[in-house]
Amino acid sequence: MSLESARAFLAANAPDIEIIESDEATPTVLLAARAHGVEPGQIAKTLTLRVQERIVLVVASGDVRLDNRKMRQFFGCKVKMADAETVVRTTGHPIGGVCPFGLATPLEIYCDMSLQAFDIVMPAAGSINSSVRISPDRLVELVDGEWADLSQAVQSTEAAQA
Repeated sequence: MSLESARAFLAANAPDIEIIESDEATPTVLLAARAHGVEPGQIAKTLTLRVQERIVLVVASGDVRLDNRKMRQFFGCKVKMADAETVVRTTGHPIGGVCPFGLATPLEIYCDMSLQAFDIVMPAAGSINSSVRISPDRLVELVDGEWADLSQAVQSTEAAQA
């Protein structure tokens, strides 16, 4: 169902964007990056968060972690990850396929500044083996999102040793 809702959303709002369906499941950043031949940072992970009584989505580069201090400052309170049941109920998408397209309920969407490091990013498209190629600016525009600085870079082992 959720692949279809993402497909319907894109057909209505961005008919030029093609959904890419992989033969391999791509529910994690590393699996998705490998399947699509891109850097992990180009995988745009969509996280479902609980901000007091409301649910919001944050789309961030696959190679960053959300920064609790920045999120508390931005949202004005402590932010928690939503539980799996809430994720599926509010987004209509399965874990590993959550995206900001074709949502089951209207949600606020924040796109982390980390996405701006890339010309093209690849968010999921409603299933664990689908995605799209899109520029970060178009993503924000398409989902009526807002840019926010909510992450910290994750140092790789190689970078930490250099």
